[in-house]
Amino acid sequence: MKKQLLSALLASAFLAAALPASAQNLATVNGVAIPEARYNFFIEQFEQSGRPKTPELEAQVKEELIRRAVFEQEATKLKLEDSKEFKEEMDLARQTFLIRALFQKHQKDHPVTEEAIKAEYDKLVEANKGQEFNSAHILVETEDEAKAIIADLKKDSKKFEAIAKEKSKDPGSGSKGGELGWARPDAYVPEFGEALQKLKKGDITQEPVKTQFGYHVLQLKDVRDSKPPELAAVKPQIEESLAQQQLTKYQEELYKAAKIEQ
Repeated sequence: MKKQLLSALLASAFLAAALPASAQNLATVNGVAIPEARYNFFIEQFEQSGRPKTPELEAQVKEELIRRAVFEQEATKLKLEDSKEFKEEMDLARQTFLIRALFQKHQKDHPVTEEAIKAEYDKLVEANKGQEFNSAHILVETEDEAKAIIADLKKDSKKFEAIAKEKSKDPGSGSKGGELGWARPDAYVPEFGEALQKLKKGDITQEPVKTQFGYHVLQLKDVRDSKPPELAAVKPQIEESLAQQQLTKYQEELYKAAKIEQ
């Protein structure tokens, strides 16, 4: 499995890499040299991807490069590079890597600014203002079941957790006494979220709440103002999203500016 993964990674890198000539050789295969620079390049690629440089990795890379040289020489002997299929595949590979290089250059020349990241973060904070609710529920199949539970809870609201564990059809929360934790109302289906907002802290719904899942008995445990994550916690995601938006815009600009005849 390791050798298969290594082969796949090397195959991808071979197509992408343009390595400088070197007087130092890793090995020779049938008199043809494998440059040491090629070996060093792939080791660096693995290290950048997070894989540590170990004697095992070095041996695997060396063996794979030698094997590929053997296979390449055989393919060349059979003149496979002259076939129509091979040339078409090479054209497609060249196109793919040229496009990738174009997009990489654009992103390098147009980095996402700190100001843009902060502005996007502020928009997210503004959009997520409001309150979060700490709630629990009991989900049953029929309205009569829900009404019976509500009547029982009117006598003793402390039984909520026990009833939820016994009767709730929600596998996620039932085993936890109906506990749903903190969430904004819009995290739930509309009927559920709207009913939740009508409750006061400590209240239990006096009527069953019907949704696509069945009938719910809701309990509101607490309410707090939404607290957005710190900028540092979401900065990588924001930067990646903005970079993708910029790239998409660039792609569309190029496409619209092109003279296309069909």
